[in-house]
Amino acid sequence: MDTFDGIFAGKKKRLKAMKDSKVGSFGVQALVFITLIQIACILKIQNLIIFVLPICLFWGRFSNLFFVEEFKYMSYKKKSISHKKFWNGFKKESFISVIFLLIFITYQVFSITSQAILIKFLILILVGIFISYSIPNILGNKIGGFNGDACGASIVLVETGMLFMHAILL
Repeated sequence: MDTFDGIFAGKKKRLKAMKDSKVGSFGVQALVFITLIQIACILKIQNLIIFVLPICLFWGRFSNLFFVEEFKYMSYKKKSISHKKFWNGFKKESFISVIFLLIFITYQVFSITSQAILIKFLILILVGIFISYSIPNILGNKIGGFNGDACGASIVLVETGMLFMHAILL
């Protein structure tokens, strides 16, 4: 919610709005809108949620790897520990996630018997890559870097976007 308050506060007041402990109107609107989308998607997906949710959660967390790689850390405080201090680069940080993703894709390709379902699955993988890359880029460009609030917003937006795409395609 703080991220949305910061985005709509303007460039000069952005960090101050994100730091403020009070929730602004744009934060509340974002919370309500995202929650309604998630509920609608879960109602549409119903029994498949056990398969869909881990995929959405994966892409949400994976999106932060793009965020940390592409943008500088911004803080409210003068002295803070940067996430990049312990950052090993995108290739090293994402290695295990990419291996997991490749194993998952390989398993799905060989276990799915319907060609239509396989095409939908591959489309959802491509959509996941696109969404998990584009949302952190949009947020990072809009707020001028990343911080914990922006990373949390990125996770929620990517997960919601993936839930929405699964609800459409399944």
